Amino acid sequence: MLNRKEPGIRARNPASVPHLVSGISDFPSLPSPPMAILVDANTRVICQGITGSYGAQHTKGCWAYGTKLLGGVTPGKGGTKDAHGLPIWDTVEQAVKATGATATMIFVPPVLAADAILEAAAAGLKTICAITEGIPVQDMVKTRGVLDEMNSQGAGIMLVGPNCPGVITPGPKSTREGAGASGENPYTTSGCKIGIMPGYINTHISEAKLGKAVGIVSRSGTLTYEAVWQTSSRGLAQSTCVGIGGDPVRGVNHIDCIKLFEADPDTHGIMMIGEIGGSDEIEAAAYIKKHVKKPVAAFIAGRTAPPGRRMGHAGAIIGGADDTADAKIKALQAAGVTVAMSPADLGVAMLQAMKLG
Repeated sequence: MLNRKEPGIRARNPASVPHLVSGISDFPSLPSPPMAILVDANTRVICQGITGSYGAQHTKGCWAYGTKLLGGVTPGKGGTKDAHGLPIWDTVEQAVKATGATATMIFVPPVLAADAILEAAAAGLKTICAITEGIPVQDMVKTRGVLDEMNSQGAGIMLVGPNCPGVITPGPKSTREGAGASGENPYTTSGCKIGIMPGYINTHISEAKLGKAVGIVSRSGTLTYEAVWQTSSRGLAQSTCVGIGGDPVRGVNHIDCIKLFEADPDTHGIMMIGEIGGSDEIEAAAYIKKHVKKPVAAFIAGRTAPPGRRMGHAGAIIGGADDTADAKIKALQAAGVTVAMSPADLGVAMLQAMKLG
């Protein structure tokens, strides 16, 4: 794939892309955008693949949550509307020109998803959430190389994913009866949900008993939801939750998100969820020890995984001593991070790190 001649993109020779040996850590970090938490209530969003079954379903969910979901893109269906009256364009460039969109969520099938990422980047979108699972690794190596080249010239593109649940910045629940039924009567009027995360389990700081908000970054989608549910149940809010995805080649990593949370005045603690495979969490531990002042809690999935066995995500495979859960847990503990030993203790660990329980 990646044969499309996108305007403004010059594909990098694959031989010049750093060889992937242990995960995305072999690539340079993507730049930080102007806002510290990726999205907010003003973020203007489109959906690539809006007419597919998943794209349509989650477009409805984001629109009903309160996201400024302005329409979508399906080649060949430009000029029509979806079931909720949202306009559809043939290209991302057309959609951006018509709506002033700044972000996109991608539900394009795997064989075309890398092209969709590049099309979004070429159209000037700064936040790209690639939800699609199963994009070929070679396609993502080339795509990441192109994005790195564009960012070296100041493009400021933040790719979240692929194979991820997306991003959510929660807003307070609307007081209107039946809120969340549609885009005309949304769940919140001051939040933003891009992707597949369930919005109702998130809590805005104005509704949190403890009056504190945590930022959550996770390689696992389901553990992201578990972390949200547990922190909400224990009186905490979430500033922003970022599912970075479990593929070996992806966009933003743990350190990228931790930097944003550390700089964000509305984030009072950070929860990091990792897993076996790659060195991302080891490097994050070193970064936390040196640069992070806020309390951090963490969980590493895959403690029982045997070396060489893939567990769930394509990137979750132990390739060396530093890829194991135990090695990552020791590095995080040495950095002063409170580490939960069970996914059932995510909320408790966060409270302990914040000295609230």
